Amino acid sequence: APTSQPPPTETEAERAAGRITSPPPSAGHPPTARPNELPPLPNPPPLPPLLRKTPFPPPRQPRPRRGPAARPAPRPPRRARRRRISRFASSLPGFRGALKQRYSDFVVHEVARDGTLVRLTSFDLPDERADTDDEAEADLPRALESFRLLCGDADCEVLRGFLSSVSEGDSDVSPIILSPDADKAHRLEVHDFFKRNFIFLVTDTVEHSDGVQRCIRVRLRSGPRGRRNRTGIGSSEPSGWRDDRPFDSRGSVTWPYHLGKFLRFHLYKENKDTQEALRVIGKMLGLQPRSFRIAGTKDKRAITTQQVTLFKVHASRLAALNNKLTGIKVGDFNYVKEGLVLGQLMGNRFTITLRSVIAESEDMIKVAVDGLIKNGFINYYGLQRFGSASVPTHLVGATLLRGEWRSAVSLILDPREGECDDMNGVREHYKEHGDIDVAIRNFPRRLIAERAILQRLKKYPGNYLQALMAIPRTLRLMYVHSYQSYLWNHAASMRAGMYGLSGVIEGDLVYKKECPGEGTVTDASENNDDHTNASEMDIFAETLPEETIQSVKIADSEDLLKAVYTLEDVVLPLPGSETLFPGNEVAGIYHEIANKDGISLTESIHGVK
Repeated sequence: APTSQPPPTETEAERAAGRITSPPPSAGHPPTARPNELPPLPNPPPLPPLLRKTPFPPPRQPRPRRGPAARPAPRPPRRARRRRISRFASSLPGFRGALKQRYSDFVVHEVARDGTLVRLTSFDLPDERADTDDEAEADLPRALESFRLLCGDADCEVLRGFLSSVSEGDSDVSPIILSPDADKAHRLEVHDFFKRNFIFLVTDTVEHSDGVQRCIRVRLRSGPRGRRNRTGIGSSEPSGWRDDRPFDSRGSVTWPYHLGKFLRFHLYKENKDTQEALRVIGKMLGLQPRSFRIAGTKDKRAITTQQVTLFKVHASRLAALNNKLTGIKVGDFNYVKEGLVLGQLMGNRFTITLRSVIAESEDMIKVAVDGLIKNGFINYYGLQRFGSASVPTHLVGATLLRGEWRSAVSLILDPREGECDDMNGVREHYKEHGDIDVAIRNFPRRLIAERAILQRLKKYPGNYLQALMAIPRTLRLMYVHSYQSYLWNHAASMRAGMYGLSGVIEGDLVYKKECPGEGTVTDASENNDDHTNASEMDIFAETLPEETIQSVKIADSEDLLKAVYTLEDVVLPLPGSETLFPGNEVAGIYHEIANKDGISLTESIHGVK
């Protein structure tokens, strides 16, 4: 009978967001009793980098049956085979089941850099009030003494009187002008002094009417310490200083000085692509999608929770959206100094429910799970990397690398198996008649690549390179990254098939063991504004790896004798023109497959960046 596993324990905020704790059985299927549940393993050890679960069950061993013929072991699904996922970390028979039959069967929690699990736990707003100034007042004599040494007694007394007026609650206190200072380096030092010691004050430089002398002007910053000076002018005495010039208030008057400039919040979404969810929120706030920063894109057909940062937006604006959003909730607000960039996460925690499980016995399931815990899994790029359509994205990537612009456009625009009849009708009509206007009207907006190509072809007929360049950069890169992943899967299958998974062999690439005090981990991510929504392709939208880069080396005979490295240290590279390949036969598979596809991994045949 089909068995299922209950979803993980949820928080009150997640329940408020509409999580179904125990989904009712599907129509036509009687409810079944759950098997005894095993308690979760506390802090399970990390699985080997080379190993990862494959998206299909391991092959069964042939079992004799009546008659002269024996049942052959099942082969991996065709889609998996053509992505070169063909080896397993274990030879156990395994079992079969339906993955993501419901989107609630796939629950993803991002794991932050500090190792905490990202959950939606609260809708409360953070306290935006400024902290008490007890410590600042205690440090005031020390700060004034430092200022006296920097600027002299006269300016120190002027500043002391100004601070006294501020402390008495005078919100209309006029700015002060310090003594003339011809030394630019010294003026910079004074500006820095105020930034370090008096964050509630703002300084700028004004000049005398003679056009020669310059001095520093000081005023009260906008914020909870007081309102902005209404007059914006300095001393009323005819001093000759051009102090009626407005202050340069870029970014200083609309955001409280004591808050971090980025709002970090937890995004909970159901059955929605990450970029789609952010686009909805951005539209309601009047913001562009590029205003949001994430550490990584999460699955569409799933329930996911992840961190997001937004520049200079108050939490109250986001919290007000919770009553209007469907399948999306935001909470756990906090102000921070830095925004997220791709790759700033430790990983993701998946809780997966398999339905319609087919196994010879419950013991067989237990043996398979134990084997997974013991042996890990080959870390293949999954089917999402290659798209769910009949035209895999790595084929488009291969045509781009060969410089076959027209063929690439055809692969993206032509009819494809598995798509709805209406959509294929639009593709068929364009292929037969070439009517761009009709195609643009009928292609839905979610098909970003198709619409971008058609609009550019309308402007530049027959220029297929220009048409491809109209596709957002991140989406163009995903085609090429998909081909890299395709070659990587080839290499992983060959490494497992030729040398097995019992240990390190000579020539393997391994993570270099760090010397004491020597840090070799660097951040592999970079800030990129060019986010796009590629939900129609049902593939991950990262243009950069979520892993970090560690120093690697080729394992030699001495390393094998000393048993310095284990299989968990073995890695394979993504192919590129400057890639360090393994020092054994695995390296050849990259070039062999690429050459068959008419592609060189060492140089570009067309020179188009």
